[in-house]
Parts: sequence; structure tokens; C-alpha cells
Amino acid sequence: MAAAHPDERLGFLLSLRGELTGARIRAALGVVGLHPRNAMTLMHLAPGATSQRELATTMAVDPSQLVAILNELESSGLCERRRDPADRRRHIVEITPAGQEALERMDEAVKEAERELFGNLTGAERTLLRNLLDRVVVDPTTHECGE
Repeated sequence: MAAAHPDERLGFLLSLRGELTGARIRAALGVVGLHPRNAMTLMHLAPGATSQRELATTMAVDPSQLVAILNELESSGLCERRRDPADRRRHIVEITPAGQEALERMDEAVKEAERELFGNLTGAERTLLRNLLDRVVVDPTTHECGE
């Protein structure tokens, strides 16, 4: 029995499209010199200051990984950490004005990339795709992100 053609394997299709989509998004993020994980962190910080622990939970990343991300963002002047005056063990993380500016420039570049990538889909189809992707079973703790 012959193996299925790659076009018949949903995992291969999703993997290939995901790699190509990821490459396009990384190119868009390059406009502001951000890696995807840094951009995601800034997006999570945009609504307002949060604790470092809450941010790690929200982003579903190991706290040690978040420290490395925040170190990069802080050294670039895009976010800042400070001790919580009410609990000195707790760090508060906040996006800086430079981080907000980078986020706005990045958002425009990503919007353009998404128009290219998903321009052939209707609004309803994009919503359906988002909903279907939310249902794909993945466990980020068992796989390394190849960024």
C-alpha cells in the first residue's frame, strides 16, 4: 500500500503553510527588529502593567524563558521591570513609550502581511479558520519552538 500523498496529510499541509506563514510574519516583524516571542510579549503588555508571573501564565511560557525575553526587550528600551512596592518579591512589567511605538509599527507591518496571506478569505472564513486552529490539539510544553 502506497503512503498518502503529502497533500492528503493535514499535518503536513498545516506544517508547511505554518512555516511559510511564519516566515512572512517574521519578515514583517523585522521592520522593527523583533522576534515573534518579543512581539507577542509586547502585545500582552500593551493593555497595561502586569506582574512578571501573571505575564508568564498568560503567555503559557516557562518563567525562565520569559526572563530571557524581558531581558532582550528591556535592553532595547521596549519594556521595563520594577519591584512592586507592596511586595518586593514581585516584579511589575510595563511597556515603555518606545515599546508602544515599536508595537504600533509592527502592527501595521503584520496587518499588511495578513492582508497578503489571508486576502483570499472572507471575514467569515477567517473566523472559521481561527476557530478551527483553536481546536487543534497542541501542547507547547512538549515541543520546542524552532524560532
